[in-house]
Amino acid sequence: MLHDVTKTIEYLKNKEKIVFITTSNRWEWVHEVPKSTQLAHHIAKEIGEDKVTFFDIAEMNIVPCEWHVSGLAHNNCWVKEALLKDPEKNPLGCHRCRASFTNPDDELRKISKALLESEVILFFTSVRWWQTNSMYQKLIERLTRIENRHTTLGEDNIIKDIEAWIIVMGHNRNNESVITTQKSVLKMYGYKVPKQLSRGRTYTDMNDESQQWYQKAVGQFEKDFWFILEK
Repeated sequence: MLHDVTKTIEYLKNKEKIVFITTSNRWEWVHEVPKSTQLAHHIAKEIGEDKVTFFDIAEMNIVPCEWHVSGLAHNNCWVKEALLKDPEKNPLGCHRCRASFTNPDDELRKISKALLESEVILFFTSVRWWQTNSMYQKLIERLTRIENRHTTLGEDNIIKDIEAWIIVMGHNRNNESVITTQKSVLKMYGYKVPKQLSRGRTYTDMNDESQQWYQKAVGQFEKDFWFILEK
């Protein structure tokens, strides 16, 4: 069960360079923190916030992937010609992405640096309409260049020693399938994906879309995560 996060916390206490990426959003005027984001901050407090670099995709300008993978120019993603040559924006010299040229304000470069310097990356996402939310998907599509570097271009896998896993929270459908799919994606990208560390939590009956079940879900979250709920 997701609300038993003891194993997650104990595992991460032995790591030093950790990246947490949260992807769920709320309308800004309701001043409500998404459940998966609350859980991420709780885990960070337990393991030591100084070890964790946070990125909230909902608060960043991450532009959509331009999908040079399958254009008329064939697979033209992460080729050396797409290297971002600005040393301030690309201090490690590894960020290649054409969308970074066409969108100077794009902030993916910030994530690129942190990912390459980390030991562990933990994604937090909500499930919406049987799949990860749109902000997670936007990010994961932009990161396709990582996989492209070593599979299609035949270069070294620069993330082979980095662990990646995912925590999924959803009201009623498909959480386990989402976890399985995304673990496969992360493995194909080239990350190490430890067994049993990716988790999910479903809050309501998958066949019931009534308001009553959604109201019960809030109460169940308060019961499961009473120690992190932000009023």
